[in-house]
Amino acid sequence: MSERRFYLDRGIGETRGVVTLDGRPERLLIARDGEDRGAAVGARGVARIRKVDRALGTAFLDLVGGAPAVLPLKPDMERVKEGQAVEVEVRSEARKGKSAVVRLVGPAEGAPRLIGAAPDLEAELRALAKDAPLIDDARAREAADEAVAEALETIHPLPGGGSVAIEETRALVAIDVDVGERPGSDSKRVTRQANLAALGASARLLRLKGLGGLVVFDLAGRGHDGAALLAAARAAFGSDNPGVAISPISRFGTMELTVPRRRRPVLEVLREAPALTFALSLLRALEREGRAQPGARLTGACAPAVAEAVRPYESALADRLGRRFEIVGREGWPVERLEVSAR
Repeated sequence: MSERRFYLDRGIGETRGVVTLDGRPERLLIARDGEDRGAAVGARGVARIRKVDRALGTAFLDLVGGAPAVLPLKPDMERVKEGQAVEVEVRSEARKGKSAVVRLVGPAEGAPRLIGAAPDLEAELRALAKDAPLIDDARAREAADEAVAEALETIHPLPGGGSVAIEETRALVAIDVDVGERPGSDSKRVTRQANLAALGASARLLRLKGLGGLVVFDLAGRGHDGAALLAAARAAFGSDNPGVAISPISRFGTMELTVPRRRRPVLEVLREAPALTFALSLLRALEREGRAQPGARLTGACAPAVAEAVRPYESALADRLGRRFEIVGREGWPVERLEVSAR
């Protein structure tokens, strides 16, 4: 039976939630201080309808603060018109190049505004955990760091050998299955096992990265056992329901499926502001070293942009460690280079 564990890491500048499946990271939730929660999943507010396109079956809205959103129109939905104020709930967060998707709650009055904030990260994680304990000690920091590292990878090894490469494009997520040097004398059986392993691993990895929409698997080999692979795909993506749809394997050896998008992809969060992402990593590294060496003076060296991104959080770090650290920006260093020393 599969085992899930739930971790909450309260760091300086951001909180991270992690769900692990049989010891491997399955979900990574990140909430950074000061981010706008008005367009997060579960937020309710009054929006103004900017445009209605009946041919597309879509209404285009402005949320609080002017954030754009789309409302899919359904035949049984109350008729809406341009300029109308409506109450909506965010069902899918905005992502790069795409607006948030909302559902209609009912008519409203007044200017766009927030009525009910989205659940915070801890509440969201507790909802996933149900009655399971929430781990928030040093193990949570380790689990979150592991989850971030794996989420940022493109090529992932499969149990038993082989690998999958997961790459997102504007239109779809492409997953390439590679048998590699997976052991076995029966090539057909080896290929079948690699494809089955790829479906299970990829379902976990897509949840970890926060990817969805149209997903295309380029399966290894040919002459696939379609019934077995479809059954494996349904089982692997079962926890993503409702909304998962899986097509039969094509004559080109590909399997297509759609996975609902809800949260903004965690990869966007990590890559959108790289200086901030590495500044928060540096703060964690300083905190870790400071706890390991309680009396030492600490130096954090990094790129100038990272040093600048650290500045707003120095007082919070001092509250945890005391004023025994300095941040030094090194000209010419790439943003990913971080060094912590103690003396």
